[in-house]
Amino acid sequence: MSIDIGRIQALCFDVDGTLSDTDDKWANTLERMMQPLQLFIPGGDVKHVARWLIMGFESPGNWLYSMMDRIGLDDQAASLISALSHIRRESLHQRFWLVPGVSQMLALLSGHYPMAVVSNRRESSTLSFLKQFDLQHHFEVIVTGQTCALSKPFPDPILYAASRMGVAPQQCVMIGDTTVDIRAGKAAGAQTIGVLCGFGTEIELLRAGADLILPSPSELAGLLLPV
Repeated sequence: MSIDIGRIQALCFDVDGTLSDTDDKWANTLERMMQPLQLFIPGGDVKHVARWLIMGFESPGNWLYSMMDRIGLDDQAASLISALSHIRRESLHQRFWLVPGVSQMLALLSGHYPMAVVSNRRESSTLSFLKQFDLQHHFEVIVTGQTCALSKPFPDPILYAASRMGVAPQQCVMIGDTTVDIRAGKAAGAQTIGVLCGFGTEIELLRAGADLILPSPSELAGLLLPV
């Protein structure tokens, strides 16, 4: 596992689990829904059980996609994952949480690298997230699940972002928390960085081909900027 820092000329960021603290939000929502069951949960620790359920959700999904890919059904799997993600995300109240340190990291990197959002979210919720935290001015291009005919894990959104930023895909790095992000980056010829603040596990991200694993995107400025 290694990454060529000198090759990086542009940054592509996923949203859910990378910039947006989606797993904590979902865990918090599930915790509230489970409160009536507190008496039936050993120890009454609803918060622990809710987070365990949420964090366990992504691994089976990634495994299912991997298996469908192996038998030649990855197109259908990607379409299904995209559709389910849209339904799940649109059902949440449009108040977002930010991964700690992300705002400062983007401010430090802004001006040093052209940056893009590459998300499978719908355009409306992507823009709502960026506007809530006043982040939109950091990005030269915003790619959503409605921008290209095919979304991640296909390479199309990253290829589109690279073209709009005026760099080759090989000069980009895709930063995300799931194997879908890593696979999309690899398919586009970009380098990839997996972050552990979302749903993907380190083992999953490494198996998908991540060039580097970071605990959080907040560490990117220290990695990419000269001391």
